[in-house]
Amino acid sequence: MVQVLVVDGDAERRTGIEAVLQYLEHPVVHAEGAGAGEVAERTGGLALALVTADGSEEAPVRSLAEAAPDLPIFLLTPQGWPTPAPKDFGAELLGVLDLPLRHNQFTAALRQALSHNARSREHGRRPHAQRLVGESRPIQRVLDLIEQVAETDASVLILGESGTGKEVVARSIHARSSRRTRPFVPINCGAIPSELLESELFGHEKGAFTGAISARQGRFELAQSGSIFLDEIGDMSMHMQVKLLRVLQERTFERVGSNKSLEADVRVIAATHRNLDAGIREGTFREDLFYRLNVFPIEVPPLRERPGDIPVLIEEIIRRIEEEGRGSVRVSPAAMSCLSAYSWPGNVRELANVVERVAIMCPYGEVQVENLPKKIREAARGGDDPALSDRIAPASANGEEGPSLPNVDWGDGGIDLKEHLTGVEQALIRQALGATDGVVGRAARLLGLRRTTLVEKLRRYEIERP
Repeated sequence: MVQVLVVDGDAERRTGIEAVLQYLEHPVVHAEGAGAGEVAERTGGLALALVTADGSEEAPVRSLAEAAPDLPIFLLTPQGWPTPAPKDFGAELLGVLDLPLRHNQFTAALRQALSHNARSREHGRRPHAQRLVGESRPIQRVLDLIEQVAETDASVLILGESGTGKEVVARSIHARSSRRTRPFVPINCGAIPSELLESELFGHEKGAFTGAISARQGRFELAQSGSIFLDEIGDMSMHMQVKLLRVLQERTFERVGSNKSLEADVRVIAATHRNLDAGIREGTFREDLFYRLNVFPIEVPPLRERPGDIPVLIEEIIRRIEEEGRGSVRVSPAAMSCLSAYSWPGNVRELANVVERVAIMCPYGEVQVENLPKKIREAARGGDDPALSDRIAPASANGEEGPSLPNVDWGDGGIDLKEHLTGVEQALIRQALGATDGVVGRAARLLGLRRTTLVEKLRRYEIERP
């Protein structure tokens, strides 16, 4: 239970809000006007302040923010009122909720508030960092490789399709290394014209070329004693590959327009989505540079090879949205099955885009199958890839999402309904385990069960994980 502070000068409206909160078994305190700040100071670190606001309520909100800066604040907007902009109140507000207050909406807001409080206590309001998450065997192998190489200074080459999270892997290596207190400097080698890349990497002196009106440090200098992440290294020109090879060999470099050598005490992590072996054969990538970079290769699997990680990735993306104060959303079991069935050609980046989209479409609500993009719904039903059709139950005759009834031979004596339903339940459990690579927690989410409940059913039915 979480103590909730309600600030509203309208006693009748406030009573209705308090009735909902008390029904949900959350203790409620209320305040009016300038006294809201004094009450907020006594409310505690896990209080959620719900503030009804139009233009006249600006002062109480500012009072709350000044008296309890770590207190999560939501604005409540009654029907017919214009939706206020949180930034207009001069406080760090988490969002705007609609009245009448709905259970699902409040539950999502409460989860966001608790996450906000945890972040404030543990990280001092630092921005949320992406993490490499997953319970599948492919991603666990990647995590094991990160642990093995992190404490060394070996060069790492991260391979994988676009959107698989190669920079997240690079940041994880740096965060676990002895250089973690020093800078991590990323640069996309494919996004910078080849004639400017040398200056970006190594810096330049004043007057080195037209437009160089002052001296400038390059990325290698900025990353001194830390790590530099060379993304899309396969797009680097042959001219720059030669210069980079020299830096890796001699551990020194010069700014453009200078003959003074600077030490390169930098750990190099590179990444590419290209096939560098093919590039060597075609003469577009230097073989000697490849061996310098490929001391410790890590291949990040595409999302289609680890569908069991999709639910935990969605949870992580939602948590990041909440911690960044951009709202919250929940995903229904049917929608989660649909998302797990899609092949995700854009990998984790595409998944994040879809989750952020539905969070905007269904703020503080529950995402249903019909809220998902058409291509995902069609793929899950086998419209784009028949191999995926068994990952989600087909639509029923009335158009609603749900399992279709199997053909039954009724005979003269009918069937034993209890025994038949038990068989259906066992089949669905096995299907969910297969769709999640045997990860019980993810299978429980697909089935809409608690993990402990599913574990008990596995024991009762003597079902072994794949």
